[in-house]
Amino acid sequence: MKISVIGAGTIGAAIARELCARADEVDQVQVCDTRSRALQALHDTVESRVLRSFQVDARDTNVLSQILRGSDCVISCVPAELNPGIARLCLNAGVNFCDLGGNDSIVQKELALDEEAREKSVWIVPNCGLAPGLINVMCMRGIEQFDTPTAAYLRVGDVPLEPEEPFNFRISWSAERILDDYTNPAQHIRNGRVVEVDALTGTETIGFGEEPFRDMEAFCTQGGLSTLTDALEGKVETLNHKTIRWPGHAHQMRFVIGLGLGEDRKIGVRTHLTYRDVLVRRMRDRLGGDYEDAVLMRIVLHGIKDGREQSLVYEMVERYNADTNQTAMMRATAIPTVVVARLVSEKEHVTGGGAAVPENVVPYDVYADKVAERGLDIREEWHEGYVSVSGKRSLQEA
Repeated sequence: MKISVIGAGTIGAAIARELCARADEVDQVQVCDTRSRALQALHDTVESRVLRSFQVDARDTNVLSQILRGSDCVISCVPAELNPGIARLCLNAGVNFCDLGGNDSIVQKELALDEEAREKSVWIVPNCGLAPGLINVMCMRGIEQFDTPTAAYLRVGDVPLEPEEPFNFRISWSAERILDDYTNPAQHIRNGRVVEVDALTGTETIGFGEEPFRDMEAFCTQGGLSTLTDALEGKVETLNHKTIRWPGHAHQMRFVIGLGLGEDRKIGVRTHLTYRDVLVRRMRDRLGGDYEDAVLMRIVLHGIKDGREQSLVYEMVERYNADTNQTAMMRATAIPTVVVARLVSEKEHVTGGGAAVPENVVPYDVYADKVAERGLDIREEWHEGYVSVSGKRSLQEA
């Protein structure tokens, strides 16, 4: 099996490392990037007989098509706007394609390739990472276990282990993606119908059993659900997603965004820079860099099962791994993506082709088992009655 990864940044390198860690499962892992330093850094940290690297621009389709030829799957870890073009390139070459998704309008362009992908028995699968990705598949896995599902609450976030004032936050891989999530409205389901909710609103307290995560905050952001709201509209009464951060972060970002610093509007007539451009650069400078982190995830599902009201809880606390020098965000994004890429490549559990998000492609139990085999510990618990997503059992949402 040959799998190609486009982009050797934080997440792309983590995906390549995850693939190479099980060299008996793959014959070749190809990594493409424009930056020679990024490729050299990958070789310096990953010693594997199956790793190959190519310095190429993802926009250079002529060169890229030659490198990707013969791949069983291509995983894109480049800016989202490049994904439709790469997906088209893979489709023409008869190669399966996966990406990290996150931008709903771009994902829709990829999903529009469905008919052609079916004809060629090729899979085009966006949204394969953490959120959207892992939380979507696990949500649908849980929904299917109820006779009558009624509500789904999804909470997930990447947080630094040593938060620093005033933002108590660090950027795991994309300042642009963070600003998109913080400035664009989210889509939730209320009373069975899709509604829009402003980002950075709905702040709530959420606690995890272990220190130091007993008192965190969660608030609405755009990213996470993607097509899940459309899939569950009319099937559940309530569906919402919130991002987990250290307390106080939402308040600080509301102040920054409220000043207009997230606007895609030019600062003046003598510059092409927008307020958003400047904010992205400052966020990279002040909040970027290496740091130790944790990924916190809780999915709470409510409904009727076996004639009784019950709650199903999925929970994960993934911490920075000092032995491998891998962040929790790297692993929580790379592992689900690799699992999807391998499932569509092996064609044992996933056959045919088409353009669809992971929750409409992979068998849920197989996916969950393989994610666990690769090291993500997602705990599953059933409870009688209602369990609040805040971490406290109550009769109504905390």
